[in-house]
Amino acid sequence: MSLPLSVWGANKYRSRYTRYRPHRILLDCFASCGGHEPTDQNLFKIRALDQHSEGHRPPFPKPSPPPPPPPAIPSPPRLSPSSIGMAAAAPSTSRLLHHHQTTTGYKRQQQRLRYSANPSHLALRRHSSCRLSPAGALLPDRVTPFSYGGDDESDDHPREECGLVGIVGDPDAASLCYLGLQKLQHRGEEGAGIVAVGGDGKLKSVTGLGLVADVFGDPSRLASLPGPAAIGHVRYSTAGAAASLRNVQPFLAGYRFGQVAVAHNGNLVNYQALRNKLEARGSIFNTTSDTEVILHLIATSLSRPLLARICDACERLAGAYSLLFLTADKLFAVRDPHGFRPLVLGRRPNGAVAFASETCALDLIDATYEREVEPGEVVMVDRRDMSVSSACLVPRLPRRACVFEHIYFSLPNSVVFSHDVHERRTAFGRALAEESPVPDADVVIPVPDSGFYAALGFSRESGLEFQQGLIRWHYSGRSFIQPTQAIRDLAVKLKLAPVHGVIRGKSVVVVDDSLVRGTTSSKIVRLLREAGAREVHMRIASPPVVGSCLYGIDTPSDGELISNRMDLEGVRQEIGSDSLAFLSLDKLHGIYGAEAGDYCDACFSRKYPVLPTLPEPTSEFEEEE
Repeated sequence: MSLPLSVWGANKYRSRYTRYRPHRILLDCFASCGGHEPTDQNLFKIRALDQHSEGHRPPFPKPSPPPPPPPAIPSPPRLSPSSIGMAAAAPSTSRLLHHHQTTTGYKRQQQRLRYSANPSHLALRRHSSCRLSPAGALLPDRVTPFSYGGDDESDDHPREECGLVGIVGDPDAASLCYLGLQKLQHRGEEGAGIVAVGGDGKLKSVTGLGLVADVFGDPSRLASLPGPAAIGHVRYSTAGAAASLRNVQPFLAGYRFGQVAVAHNGNLVNYQALRNKLEARGSIFNTTSDTEVILHLIATSLSRPLLARICDACERLAGAYSLLFLTADKLFAVRDPHGFRPLVLGRRPNGAVAFASETCALDLIDATYEREVEPGEVVMVDRRDMSVSSACLVPRLPRRACVFEHIYFSLPNSVVFSHDVHERRTAFGRALAEESPVPDADVVIPVPDSGFYAALGFSRESGLEFQQGLIRWHYSGRSFIQPTQAIRDLAVKLKLAPVHGVIRGKSVVVVDDSLVRGTTSSKIVRLLREAGAREVHMRIASPPVVGSCLYGIDTPSDGELISNRMDLEGVRQEIGSDSLAFLSLDKLHGIYGAEAGDYCDACFSRKYPVLPTLPEPTSEFEEEE
């Protein structure tokens, strides 16, 4: 028979008192610092306590019978709500915490369920044949397959999700961020935002949906962000989130030690597992973005100072992340141990330090590129004395930079992963011409704009004439607003128009950077034939895309990838070209030589460096670990 809820509550109350005793010890150490950043001596005491506990762990109290009425229950330690509600979610950096985290067992869970008068079906399912969520449910909003059919059918390229800019040490930091974000607009067109530190040390945020120029079209919005430090962010959203202002970054939050803002480029493959654990312990989320998990992990970490909290949080993250954090007096730049997404550092003539996803943003704001933020590194800039320090975030893992940054995402005038992007793309085109020549062709044309340098390399290697046979119109807006498919097909002609004098009566080699769903390629082939092309030969300067990206690129699901559904001949027939060839994966590796192993090519090979973490089913009355 179930015990009364009052008895269950009394037992849980008593259990909390015992469970959080180690936190009381640690918080007493923190309290001795007067609520400020601990001194080296105090930090040493905490570390010593940690080490002592490793060899002398106190025995966990044995289960006891139901206690007497509530007045006889000893009072629990006075902890702040954030410490009580989510302390167990902090990383296991303390051996004291680790000891108590490993003591939860099946018997305790059964006992808690018996105490519940009406346990939920979620609680009971944990002890039956639970079914885990489908893989699609593991991914946050930014990696949900994009609904290309309902958005823009004239462009089926994968989409980079985010771009970052950070400035510290310049009185016009917000304005410089604005210019840098303009240059990174290709990395995200759905929303933009800037957080700046004012003269009073307070952080202020301005975010909005749309292009950077739209968000900050009112001069008063940018004028409201004065101060010597700022971070900015542009993003693409995915299905279901395009109209959500809540997901636009940077995120600004306050916790017990002040304000902190964060901007994130990448994707966390263990996002759902982390969020489930945090929510089970009382965390409340306002967005569907995986970035918010990072703020919760920082707020619940028991480490001090903020640098240690960031390191603690990042130890629990899996996947791709380039991060910028801003506080009242510091800016932190962080890159994941694999180095999936780019992040570079530069310096302006006045000594201001700048960070950006690509060097093209540094060029625009007159900042000299110095180096990459290394994988696994955190760079801290103190705006009070402009000192720059660096630390190893976590042990460095094998480098896995995203090869698609060179193939498509980055601007050709950028230096990404220490390579000039335009040189990489030209090399891809040369290699493609070596592997799959079209000796009888008359002209080579690129698919604008990202296919330009690959087509140039193909032309140079093959000796064929290079011409701009397709003109891209950048001001037509999105075609999804058109009511019928026939009208949408006409809208494609507005975005890509053939140059009849270049095409008519000729055998044309069309070079594109990638082929994802095939919708763009089929329309281009049809346009060229209507313009009088005698033959159309498609050449793709990358291998076939057969797998979705898990690390911050918005790609269709595997079932929508044409090369995953069809063989080469099937793809050729689908798009309607006279011939079709891709750059082989071996040839791509050969271009990078000894560095080939440093790049992630999971979308071509299905060899994912970091796999998603399956979230564990949780019970309604799960004990805090």
